[in-house]
Amino acid sequence: MQSLDENKAEEIVQIDLRGKTSVCDHMVICSGRSSRQVTAIAEKLLDVLKSNCGVLAKIEGKETGDWVLIDSGDVLVHIFRPEVREFYQLEKMWVPMSKGAAPGGA
Repeated sequence: MQSLDENKAEEIVQIDLRGKTSVCDHMVICSGRSSRQVTAIAEKLLDVLKSNCGVLAKIEGKETGDWVLIDSGDVLVHIFRPEVREFYQLEKMWVPMSKGAAPGGA
């Protein structure tokens, strides 16, 4: 979360998925203003995960920079361009409206 914030990721949302899926325990969704920024945020996060946590995460989507997925095991991080994030609306799939979770509430 700190790395995303320091690298100017926008509208950071953390979703606790423990007990809801076997895929991961937490999901983080955020945006970058452009494809270049999305890619840069992802690369810096990979560096932090490797150097500070010893985690060799898997990455997908870095080539286009529209939607980058970083799989670090228990945590999935989705980094979107704003238009792509709006189109897929992952938060709505995982956070019930009654919970009141809004983008940017990290």
